[in-house]
Amino acid sequence: MSYAVQVPAAGGAEAFERVELPVPVPGPGQLLLRVSAVGVNFIETYQRSGVYQVSYPFIAGGECSGIVESLGDGVTGFAVGDRVATAEGSGTYAQFTLLEADKALPVPDAVPDDVAAALPLQGMTAHYLVNSSYHVRPGDTVLTYAGAGGVGLLLIQLLKLRGATVITTTSTPAKAELARTAGADHVLGYADVPARVRELTGGRGVDVVYDGIGKDTFEDSLDALAIRGTLVLFGGASGQVPPFDLQQLNAHGSLTVTRPKIGDFLLSAEERRWRSGEMFALAAEGKLNVRIGARFALEDAGAAHTALESRATTGKVILIP
Repeated sequence: MSYAVQVPAAGGAEAFERVELPVPVPGPGQLLLRVSAVGVNFIETYQRSGVYQVSYPFIAGGECSGIVESLGDGVTGFAVGDRVATAEGSGTYAQFTLLEADKALPVPDAVPDDVAAALPLQGMTAHYLVNSSYHVRPGDTVLTYAGAGGVGLLLIQLLKLRGATVITTTSTPAKAELARTAGADHVLGYADVPARVRELTGGRGVDVVYDGIGKDTFEDSLDALAIRGTLVLFGGASGQVPPFDLQQLNAHGSLTVTRPKIGDFLLSAEERRWRSGEMFALAAEGKLNVRIGARFALEDAGAAHTALESRATTGKVILIP
């Protein structure tokens, strides 16, 4: 037998309960993982609370690191004892979980279990943002919001490795210091962002804005861009951007807007391994600091959700079975 934490019905963070379950058996093309650490993501608070529709009882989680315990028929390229991680699992708030082999990401020996669980989702997000949604070049000037968040801290570091000048925003002095430590050149509050950006760039604006906030920052993002700049809208933490007149892109200087989602940048095992492999290599070499903001025992998943929903955390929240 093994255990997991589940919510029997939609509810608050107190709804989690520990349940005993049989150890699952991998089917064709699957791996059985003994979970080492779980990455907690905000979408799971929506699933738990009923904002997003799921079937209850519900075991949350899509991101984890673990050790391969057994292999289903037809699996090649993995062996029992291998360390892997994923951003595309299901039911990872558990001691054991099943994973499609083509979604398993090999983890280097130098990367600890908690870092391996913290990096896949935000790490591959940061990777596709700087490499694919807009290819950042040395000398580019970039604005990104929420510089002390899980994606923000990684994004700042990747941008600096790429040779960009980074402007970011944070909501508190403590978070501003984290962003500066990650390498941000300029850290702003959320007031008068376009005007401040123009001051910092001699009136030109930035080459690209990475905006994961959405509704509350969209207009500021457009106003902060240089002529022929690109807005990469990759999230909607404040709500979704309402329909807008495309003529605004003309009026602001022949701008480009793109609205990517991570699934479209993980279309094959090869693409997953490219993105995750580069991020894990940077972490293993000490060139990328992956901040673990808080760790909780798996049985304390409710407390982890409370911390995440309070917006008090920085970096990544981790569960340990």
